[in-house]
Amino acid sequence: MMQSMVRRLRAGPALAALAIAVAAAPVRADDLQGALAAAYATNPDLAAARATQRATDEGVPIARAPGLPSLSGTATYTEFLKQGPNNFLAPKRAFSADPTLSVPIFSGGAVRNGLAAAKIRVEAGQAGLRGTEAGVFSQVVAAYMDVIRDAATVGLNRNNVAVLEVNLKATSDRFEIGDVTRTDVAQSNSRLALARADLRNAEAALVGSRERYVQVVGQAPLDLQPPPPLAGLPATPEEAVQVALDSNPDLLAARQRAKAAGFDAKAAGAGRFPTISLYSSGDYSTYFGSLGGGAGGVGGFAQSQTTAQAGVRATIPLFQGGLPAARQRQAQANASAAQEQEIGAERQVIANVRSAYTQWRAANDVITLNQTAVDAAALSLEGVRAENTVGNRTILNILDAEQELLRAQVGLVAARRNAYVAAFNLLAAMGHAQATDLGFDPASLYDPEVNYRRVRGRVFDWALDAPTLPKATRTVDTPAQTATIAAQSAP
Repeated sequence: MMQSMVRRLRAGPALAALAIAVAAAPVRADDLQGALAAAYATNPDLAAARATQRATDEGVPIARAPGLPSLSGTATYTEFLKQGPNNFLAPKRAFSADPTLSVPIFSGGAVRNGLAAAKIRVEAGQAGLRGTEAGVFSQVVAAYMDVIRDAATVGLNRNNVAVLEVNLKATSDRFEIGDVTRTDVAQSNSRLALARADLRNAEAALVGSRERYVQVVGQAPLDLQPPPPLAGLPATPEEAVQVALDSNPDLLAARQRAKAAGFDAKAAGAGRFPTISLYSSGDYSTYFGSLGGGAGGVGGFAQSQTTAQAGVRATIPLFQGGLPAARQRQAQANASAAQEQEIGAERQVIANVRSAYTQWRAANDVITLNQTAVDAAALSLEGVRAENTVGNRTILNILDAEQELLRAQVGLVAARRNAYVAAFNLLAAMGHAQATDLGFDPASLYDPEVNYRRVRGRVFDWALDAPTLPKATRTVDTPAQTATIAAQSAP
């Protein structure tokens, strides 16, 4: 099963490790795979983007409709309440029915180009939907790693408070026997107060991160597990940019929108061309035997009649006050804007990729440096404490060493978070962080093509869909988050 899931991944190893984990492990709320799956199924931004894409799909039958035959009819029933004195043929009542069939033959390219633009916008929308997926997944990864980082920070600060409480008690005991001065006690008390303040700030940050997790994922974070490693990361920023130019969904969407705008400009110019259509109409009228005041009629007049006609209708615009030209110039300007926006999207993608690559590499370097700092600070603290016992170090030296170790530990935790988030953002900017890249069960994937194929050929005026309920889950019943952490959250 796991091997078959891996084979379904896109070409290239992007997110391979995470995809294998998704395929092999059951969905759980306390790991990254479960968080991604929960957001994919219940996130309101993603659900709204899917609904918006379904609305975009309807642009195709809307654009096609003006090129299809149309059938209409008019029915009229009339009661003549008062007749003129000389109108001896006036009926008392009448009914008429007038059906009309029109078949468009030529519309100057308006339908053809409008339909082409609508189809391209469907493709642009599908690419944009993939970009929304990647954006939501990036938010999930950031929220997940924020909770892990802030929980570890709270654990470190609680450890620090506990250590400083022991230091203060020991310093106070030594002061009682005259081994240290009142200054040493004051320094210990000051550091403890600052440590408690830092702990409160860390707890508030953890609550905020957990609430953000609830917002994005739709459920409260439990005991979050370390995330799996990310694979498929580029060796150089140039490699990353090249992949992004070919695969970034937002850039692909911008390219398609620019192409659609070109067809809009062609469609806008159709207003100056003739339109030709075939038409057929009929008329049925009856006077219910009241024409001329008698059932048999007067003078042989018929009490009902039927007519029919067919022909070709050509509408040739001669002067429209410059409206067609203005519309086409407007559409051409919009097309130019779309082309500029495509270049802007390309610039943004390049900047995002290079920035994410730099942040990822820098965070990896910071991890190494902070690990060195943690090891050195731990060794330094051990030495300072030992030297203090023989009188070579003061209480302040111990407090400084403890603070330096805490700062290095917190920096290490933050660097690990930053490296993972930057790596995932890099993959997202490259276009390799979409649902199909994560190895989800194909049965759980949302395929926008299904709805497009369902509606693109519909021509019945009453082919409506039943009202749907929201797919996203509400979080109003989720309990308010706290800064409670498990004991193992503190390194």
